[in-house]
Amino acid sequence: MRRMVFAAVVAVAVVFPAVVVTTPGSSHGDRAAGYTAPTTAAPAPVHRREHGDGVVDVPPYRIGEVIPAAREWDGPAGTVRETGVAEVALTFDDGPHPDWTPKVLASLRRHGVRATFCVVGVQARAYPELLRSIVADGHTLCNHSWRHSYDLGSRSESAIRADLERTNEAIRAAVPHARIGYFRQPGGAWTDRVVRVARELGMVPIHWSVDPGDWNAGHGAARIARDVVAHTGPGGIVLLHDGGGDRGATHLALESILPELTARFRLIALPPPEEERRGHFGGMYPTTSRTGRDAAPHGDRDGT
Repeated sequence: MRRMVFAAVVAVAVVFPAVVVTTPGSSHGDRAAGYTAPTTAAPAPVHRREHGDGVVDVPPYRIGEVIPAAREWDGPAGTVRETGVAEVALTFDDGPHPDWTPKVLASLRRHGVRATFCVVGVQARAYPELLRSIVADGHTLCNHSWRHSYDLGSRSESAIRADLERTNEAIRAAVPHARIGYFRQPGGAWTDRVVRVARELGMVPIHWSVDPGDWNAGHGAARIARDVVAHTGPGGIVLLHDGGGDRGATHLALESILPELTARFRLIALPPPEEERRGHFGGMYPTTSRTGRDAAPHGDRDGT
């Protein structure tokens, strides 16, 4: 029996060789002003598209059609890792960055693609004009914590709430009317506690289904593009970065990724909560008594 299980694991690793799910501590550290992401990472587990009792091939679906086999809430700690429909979502983390965010926006604009940007609070405060550019181009926003803290999920609920609300306030200072419908835990270091607080604040906790490792300086543009194109399927949420270091490889990879994916899928920005409540995109959004926009505001706590 042990030999059979080992053989099955090896077989899956061969079929899905390149895409990894980031584990805590593997891709990012606590973000501070001027933070640069680590350039190497510990080996991460092979990502598998699992539905039910095994790995399945997801067939093509029509635009807007709900994928019946997909369980979009089956990410770590009950997070969302797929859109729940045929559409694919590109997400960009760790910005805004003065060098790379404008370049990423230009690439998306050139190909007519909208995406979701997971914004770090200190970066939002430093570069409000870039947030306005993101929203003006029709992209949607995601809270990525105040200072990209890996250990956020291990803190008390009140500390987590203060961090997320402070980040939302920095975003709203630049774009007062933009919705902040999502939260992504830095490094994918999810806990039940951080998921619960995010949902209480009206934000969907989003993970990912495809991680090409563009945070790793050793991954060039060709490798990033190859991994995204090869492993993105219907309903995928793709993890990319516009901040946290030199993102030249990511920017260059987009010139291959965008035409390839737009030829196969409709690429979407994850929708605001109002659309989700109307039943679009697999009913991703949980009903809550408070929204990120309506939550009671809190001021700076440590003066940084």
